[in-house]
Amino acid sequence: MADAPTTAAPDATDAPDSDTRLRRSITGPLLFLFVLGDVLGAGIYALMGVLSEEVGGALWLPLLLALVMALFTAGSYAELVTKYPRAGGSAIYAERAFKKPVISFLVGFCMLSAGVVSAAGLALAFAGDYLGTFIDVPPIPAAIVFLALVAALNARGIRESMAGNVVMTVIELTGLLIVIIAGAVVLGSGNGEPARVLEFRDGVSPWGAVLGATIIAFYSFVGFETSANVAEELRTPRNYPRALFGALAVAGAVYVLVALASSITLSPSELGESSGPLLAVVSASGLGVPEWLFSAIALIAVANGALLTMIMASRMTYGMAEQGLLPRVFGRVLPKRRTPWVAILSTTLIAMGITLLGDLSVLAETVVFLLLFVFASTNIAVLVLRRDKVDHPHFQAWTVLPILGIASCVLLLTQQSPQVWLFGAIVLAVGAAVFLVARRVSSSRSTATTGAGSGSSDKVE
Repeated sequence: MADAPTTAAPDATDAPDSDTRLRRSITGPLLFLFVLGDVLGAGIYALMGVLSEEVGGALWLPLLLALVMALFTAGSYAELVTKYPRAGGSAIYAERAFKKPVISFLVGFCMLSAGVVSAAGLALAFAGDYLGTFIDVPPIPAAIVFLALVAALNARGIRESMAGNVVMTVIELTGLLIVIIAGAVVLGSGNGEPARVLEFRDGVSPWGAVLGATIIAFYSFVGFETSANVAEELRTPRNYPRALFGALAVAGAVYVLVALASSITLSPSELGESSGPLLAVVSASGLGVPEWLFSAIALIAVANGALLTMIMASRMTYGMAEQGLLPRVFGRVLPKRRTPWVAILSTTLIAMGITLLGDLSVLAETVVFLLLFVFASTNIAVLVLRRDKVDHPHFQAWTVLPILGIASCVLLLTQQSPQVWLFGAIVLAVGAAVFLVARRVSSSRSTATTGAGSGSSDKVE
């Protein structure tokens, strides 16, 4: 990857607050922690058990391959964010590249659907067994209250949200470091089985096992794309690639080390049988870390994921409204806080409604399907938009990266079940219907306004 040649023109990506109605408060280090916190998330705390059932002891290999696949698409986001530093992310890139409002709307709708459903799932996870360790409350009401608190922090301001993310990211990273230390203690004491890290599940080909596990592992890297939706709030957008690739590299390294520690400490069957595999690893190591402490760390990881996901969803909604893909009302901003309050309120209410479903297992798989659709669109868009020149220097990815990104999306889509394809098709159909209704309403209002203006003109004459 390399930066595009610079020109003598001023760097327009380092724009002042006056070029946007949002507040440019996110520095490079804050962006790094934003991406890191969103990628680490809560999934890794349950991921090792699922991976062990797929691949056996070689848990690190699918995670490494998933990181490489994520980097392909990350290159496209790095180029487009520095080229067009505006809120809206993938939907805006699709609009510029394809010039088809319906495609732009569906890309944005997929991203919104994935984000809101993910937030609802995280809220239910927060209100489930993790919270039950400390207090016994009904999960759905607790999830709704949790989402309300997340919305309040989101509306308070991007600076406050980022401050909360810094604290929670440090805590969730600390939890994973505890697991890595636990694995090192077991290895140093001679009680572990280091040979397991090269063993595959019996009865399957290593390639088939690794591919199946890589699809699951790829889910753990989903989240980096949400950072594109805060581009309009970056103090220095040209630093985006460094923060993005740095955060993915750190997350990948942590994941691989956690995988090695888990495989050395416990057998695949022991990891697969545990609903909290990382807690089982820490307990087996003899470090003496209290279970309530590790549960608290998992709670914070879930909360951080929900906060960052709702920031993405609200900024995506705001950006689509600014581009005319959604009604203008969703672009309203609090005058002092400069946060998109209508977008925050609407996405939070939808997430609260989804929590009433209770079971989101199939919907969670559908989320990944929708994000792969978004990733494919972004990788194609970056190639199409190479013809569009801007008057400021920006990052440019090697051309082979978006091509490999498209191929990886296709590969992962072919591995989805027919049920997931059906649910994904339903979401796209709903999105198309919403688009047609929105266009008809907009057209009716435009006609009425034109007619009223003509009438007024006649009276004046």
